[in-house]
Amino acid sequence: MLGEYITLFIYKPQNEGKKTNKTYTILSIATIVIVIAAVFSYMYIVNSSSVTQLTPTPTPTASTNPNPTATPTSSPTSTPTSTASPTPTLTATPSPTPTPSPVSLTGAGATFPYPLLSAMITNYTTSVKPNVQVNYQSIGSGGGISAMQAKTVDFGASDAPLSATDQANVPNALHIPETIGAVTIAYNLPGVQTGIHLTGKVIADIFQGTVTMWNDQEIQSLNTNVTLPAKSILVVHRSDSSGTTFIFTGYLSASSTAWNSSIGQGKSVSWPVGIGSNGNTGVASVVQGQPYAIGYVELAYALQNSMTVAAVQNPAGNWILPSLASTTVAAQSIASAGLPAGNASWTSVNILNAPEPNAYPIVSFTYLLVYKELNVLPDMTQDKATALVQFLWYVVHDGQNLSPGLAYAQLPPNVVQIDETTIKSITFNGQTLPTT
Repeated sequence: MLGEYITLFIYKPQNEGKKTNKTYTILSIATIVIVIAAVFSYMYIVNSSSVTQLTPTPTPTASTNPNPTATPTSSPTSTPTSTASPTPTLTATPSPTPTPSPVSLTGAGATFPYPLLSAMITNYTTSVKPNVQVNYQSIGSGGGISAMQAKTVDFGASDAPLSATDQANVPNALHIPETIGAVTIAYNLPGVQTGIHLTGKVIADIFQGTVTMWNDQEIQSLNTNVTLPAKSILVVHRSDSSGTTFIFTGYLSASSTAWNSSIGQGKSVSWPVGIGSNGNTGVASVVQGQPYAIGYVELAYALQNSMTVAAVQNPAGNWILPSLASTTVAAQSIASAGLPAGNASWTSVNILNAPEPNAYPIVSFTYLLVYKELNVLPDMTQDKATALVQFLWYVVHDGQNLSPGLAYAQLPPNVVQIDETTIKSITFNGQTLPTT
């Protein structure tokens, strides 16, 4: 369109007179120059705008502020920005917590504390230390001591403290009282409920075989409001080496001079009468299954099996049923008593026949046994030693919260303090181990 306009402008004057040709020519040239200049100016403006759009970030210029507040750095950033941003704070990425290696511990021994130990182990391995497995076999106190001697377990358990012979066979073993329980006199008399009255002497006479009938005058005179059957008494006792037997025969020895002189106290004794069964579970099963039977079982087993049990006369002359409350009263009687250290002999410790009016008379400690220096065990490692110490620490602390629900008495504070000192003394390759 611009070209057509120029052409028309230039060639129009050719049709007019010669007089004005020169003037038109000059004007045409001037006009062409102006148009060309305008075109070039337009093109320049368009090109400049395009360049600006392609490069939005202007080249920074030096500050004209005569008094700058920021001190220039010796190495300016290669790509400055119009708005300064604070230096970012580097946050270290936390390393993932390593998964503890699996550890397996083995123990064996007393059946007396088994219901409580089983509950403690389940809670510990599921909620406290899921990487730890604890396998405990309730084979009787004698079996636990033998396993300790053979060094086939990491810890043992016994209701009877180690004798002098035991200590010679298991040198440097430590006693860790882990709970306090009661031994009940359980019976099966059809039609007769819980609570027949028995004294320590009458119980000893029954198990010694001098009282053989349920309606014997010795028993009937204590239970004038109960009609007892004229049936033979079936005595049931433990057939294995048992800490429960040790506690029970200790009570009979304290109650009957005849028993003490002819049979005495022990994990295994020469029973004059009766039939034997293995473990607290075995005795409980036979008593429940045989009418007119009588036996001795730990309180937790009696409660779990809804067994009928005797009310036993205590030194204050009161008839006391075995229960958590009456067991706890007996346990508290030792709170101020002097007790040995964990590495000393516990054979003289006796909480039978506690003098408190409401205390059940057949109550005792039960113990966990462990070597003071764990490197004597062939399969022991640093990880296992640490896991064992931490499990023992749990047993005498948080594990005690499970005791009341299973009719075991919680350890008195002074016993816990003794246990703490004992557990802290355990070593592996001469080094102490963390308890938590």
